[in-house]
Amino acid sequence: NMNMVECYSGSEYAETPLALTWEGYKYEIAEIVARWRGPSEKGFRVKTANGYAFDLTYREIPDEWVVQPI
Repeated sequence: NMNMVECYSGSEYAETPLALTWEGYKYEIAEIVARWRGPSEKGFRVKTANGYAFDLTYREIPDEWVVQPI
């Protein structure tokens, strides 16, 4: 899986996503529009510096990111 998310991790992992890689291109995250928590996941709706929008979901098991363009 070549989709990756770079995060700032403070008191916990994946606190604030900073950049994402999708289909081989890196996008800087300009804005976090929304965030949510699930039982074993956390999610972010983000906008990139060049105007794209993505939903990012971090699944603690199996420790992976799901990157979904919206």
